[in-house]
Amino acid sequence: MSKAITTDRLISLDALRGFVMFWIMSGEHIMHALAKAVPIPVFIWMSSQLHHAEWNGITFYDMIFPIFLFVAGVSMPYSFEKKMNLAGVKTPRELPSKEKKKIYRSMLKRTCILLFLGFVVNGLLRFDGFDQTRFASVLGRIGLAWFFAGLIYLNFNLKSQLLWFTGILAGYYLAMKFIPVPDFGAGVLTKEGSLEGYIDRLFLPGRLHSTVYDPEGLFSTIPAVATALLGVFLGTFLKTNNHFSSGNKLAVMILAAIVLIGIGVIWDYDFPINKHLWTSSFVCFVGGFSILFFTFFYLVIDLLGFHKWAFPLLLIGSNSILIYIAAEGLVDFAHTAQYLFGGIIKFTPLIWQPVFTALSITFVQLLLLYFLYKKRWFLKV
Repeated sequence: MSKAITTDRLISLDALRGFVMFWIMSGEHIMHALAKAVPIPVFIWMSSQLHHAEWNGITFYDMIFPIFLFVAGVSMPYSFEKKMNLAGVKTPRELPSKEKKKIYRSMLKRTCILLFLGFVVNGLLRFDGFDQTRFASVLGRIGLAWFFAGLIYLNFNLKSQLLWFTGILAGYYLAMKFIPVPDFGAGVLTKEGSLEGYIDRLFLPGRLHSTVYDPEGLFSTIPAVATALLGVFLGTFLKTNNHFSSGNKLAVMILAAIVLIGIGVIWDYDFPINKHLWTSSFVCFVGGFSILFFTFFYLVIDLLGFHKWAFPLLLIGSNSILIYIAAEGLVDFAHTAQYLFGGIIKFTPLIWQPVFTALSITFVQLLLLYFLYKKRWFLKV
């Protein structure tokens, strides 16, 4: 735990991180219960958006993970700023090799911690046996994608970073479309027939999430690096283009988002938007929406100064890894909520009880996060 929170980053980053994490920790359960209690079209639609697409296609829930990874990328230029200032350089490429080695060690340590925490979330400490342990994880992918995006950011200029981004997406597309899979051939983008699934079955140890493939598998982590790089590009743009007015910055971000969404839609015809495979079209499409979400939070919070409304999101965003791990099973929030509010909830109409139960769980989670925030305790990975 760390007793200090970084102050040199955008407040909107923590708010956006908290917004997407809210739906994972308990927000989805509130909306599903609300859609059953009040089955009006808007609630039913919102509830439907809080499920993953079965295969091809996209829902809001499919965007949560890449937005979180995108935000990690936006943070990168800000997190390295202090080191660059101390070294008296303007770009990370100019950092002395001794300083870079320190950064590499720190990055590798962070990645290893995230990999281990991912194993824990997957049940490593249940000791079910090597073959029953799932080694791929959300936290592991965040760590790996952030690490390799960081290596690219530290060692290449912006033009070369853009070439890396393009090369990753194009290379992944060509590999998935043209490298044949035994018994299936090339370009079969199904769970069993995709190159991504084949590589998982061949090289990923332990248990796969979906038997024949893993949505956080080995090969599909490569395009996730491009998702992190998109965040790096945005963070770099905000930091280095101080001669741009706020209005011009917003215009550039919105234009970039529209272009990326357009590329994703067009590419979808040949390489379907698919979160499970983390396709190149998925990276572009969700990358565009990630920029739009960030633009809204950046405008309202950082530019216009309206941030009081976002305080609950800041509580979540400032301890997002901790609440993710806790909500994934390490802490029984439902038991605590039932102990505190179960008696009261029993007196509410039966149809509303699941709604109030879900709200009580969120309240308990926010109480924990508020306590940690007031104590200045943050899980810093």
